[in-house]
Amino acid sequence: MISLEEYDILDIVKILKAASEFSLQELINHLQSFLIENKTNWLEQNFSLIYQTSFENDSFLKLQEFCSNVAANEPDKIFNSSDFTSIPEKSLITLIQNDNLQMNDAQIWECVLKWGFAQNSELPSELTNFSKEDFKALKRILQQCIPFIKFNNLSSKEFKDKVLPFKKILPKELYEELLDTFLSLSDPDKRPSNKTNKGINLSNIDSKIITFQHAELIYKWIERLEVTDRIRNSYEFKLLFRGSRDGATKEKFHEICDNQSRTVTIVKVKDSNEILGGYNPIKWKSDASWGITKDSFIFSFKNNEGIGDYILSRVKDENEAVCNKRYIGPKFGKGDFRIWGYYNNGCSCKRNSYEKHIRETNDNFLVEECEVFQVVQKV
Repeated sequence: MISLEEYDILDIVKILKAASEFSLQELINHLQSFLIENKTNWLEQNFSLIYQTSFENDSFLKLQEFCSNVAANEPDKIFNSSDFTSIPEKSLITLIQNDNLQMNDAQIWECVLKWGFAQNSELPSELTNFSKEDFKALKRILQQCIPFIKFNNLSSKEFKDKVLPFKKILPKELYEELLDTFLSLSDPDKRPSNKTNKGINLSNIDSKIITFQHAELIYKWIERLEVTDRIRNSYEFKLLFRGSRDGATKEKFHEICDNQSRTVTIVKVKDSNEILGGYNPIKWKSDASWGITKDSFIFSFKNNEGIGDYILSRVKDENEAVCNKRYIGPKFGKGDFRIWGYYNNGCSCKRNSYEKHIRETNDNFLVEECEVFQVVQKV
């Protein structure tokens, strides 16, 4: 193997990418091991670059494991990295939810604001120079992060100094609840404990397809909430069925999922980053009937790494919401979203019974993975 000590680290990263293009797995493993064993500090200081690089290719498993370990065990190092503001939104939210952070919640809020400002170079550096449109822009940037900030753990002084100036970017309901909480405190430094955020932590959702971000957004669709609304009820995405585990066939789907209600079906389209799914609030059956409901919907995400680019399509003909046939897998509408038709193929999306087409094509597709979750409300 080549000696790497004389090479610039960025050049090693470029060599790593080039090696992946030619499937030089032995070289890929050597380069990853060298970086992890000899350049740990540099990797941590340039975490965003390494994180994005590692997940560009499935052959960079060692770097992926390194990044996951840092995020899980030493997340504060990411906040202190030189390129912190370049990390993806998904990674930032994962960090916010990590209980191992060696930072208080006021410091976390400041870091989130710093990240938000960095996403739009046109925002004024001083809050006093903010216009109404500037506040709207910052609110859009941070709308997915704000629900995960533990504002209730701040002191009254921290809330007054660090949160109140940004009240215009908070959802109205959240702001009113926080204001009521902190105004009711007699001791300005007392930390409130009487109110808690009931939303369940979905960072460890048992899925090979979606993240907790996807799950939270899907739950908001189920409850007909706005994207920026806070979730007040505790819930769980309970895995019922996984194709790679239970058998990717219509027979196994019906065996496991029939008579189960409030289910979310998720599929990963083969050879793409596309995610497709559907929510069925009523029971699946195999009796050749139509499931009638006005609350079902289907959806798609173009990118499995984020939730920004999605299509939500609610049922328009409730008499044709879901199709319960034993020789077809999950089927929404008259083929609006269908998995495992005859001979376990025939997966397609063709708009009929739902408001929108969730794919750009009517062509059939292959399923790389399929999962069915039951949405369980917790008391």
